[in-house]
Amino acid sequence: MKIRIKFFKQGDMKFIGHLDVMRYFQKVIRRADVDIRYSEGFSPHQLMSFAAPLSVGLTSNGEYVDIDVNSTGSSAEMIRRINQVSVEGIQVLSYKRLPEKAANAMSIVAAADYTLQFRPGYEPEDETNWFQEFASFLASPSIPVSKKTKKGEREIDLAPLIYKAETCVCPVPEEKQEERGAAEVPGIFLRLSAGSAANIKPELALDAYYKFLGKDRPEFAFLIQREEVYAAHYDENGRAEFISLDDLGENIEG
Repeated sequence: MKIRIKFFKQGDMKFIGHLDVMRYFQKVIRRADVDIRYSEGFSPHQLMSFAAPLSVGLTSNGEYVDIDVNSTGSSAEMIRRINQVSVEGIQVLSYKRLPEKAANAMSIVAAADYTLQFRPGYEPEDETNWFQEFASFLASPSIPVSKKTKKGEREIDLAPLIYKAETCVCPVPEEKQEERGAAEVPGIFLRLSAGSAANIKPELALDAYYKFLGKDRPEFAFLIQREEVYAAHYDENGRAEFISLDDLGENIEG
């Protein structure tokens, strides 16, 4: 049976890299007594696959890991069991059964949502106006950028890989509200291409805008959070409809 687990990664856990998150989940799955399947051979390992690695320093409300299990309890029971042995900063949000022939999360990622806000102490005089101008820039018909790849750098057009860019209001974590003097602050919502074909990070969009302004991007000026990850479903006309990875599974009733 294939299971998709959605979890968040918040607080100090944003400084934990992807490989350590993988090792962490292997231990948590054992501690929660999940009946996970193992590979065969001389060095068996848990059958586990993550959707899309998250850059160090980013928080997230929408991370995914797929596992294969021999048997399972209900979604509610498994969420409770896993969260009981989890650490502060990582919490399972859903535990859903996938169709038998479902592809693993990593292979179907097509887009991801992000929110960006300024870090306290780095805010411009008019945050709302800054993000409005940033969103207008991202609506340009063409945004040529240089993107680093494993084979070096190559020129790409960022514009068709930005599916949505609009200003928004971002909640401020409770422990930071006194520092910011507000419970909400201006920000921007981005839906960007993701996955193996064209993986676009929010930092690339920021770099393009600062280059347009003739400035260097301040390294620590932004708080970036991933909100959701999507697969793409194409209609008969070839138009893409994005479906969250969570919506591809179904809850297991008790």
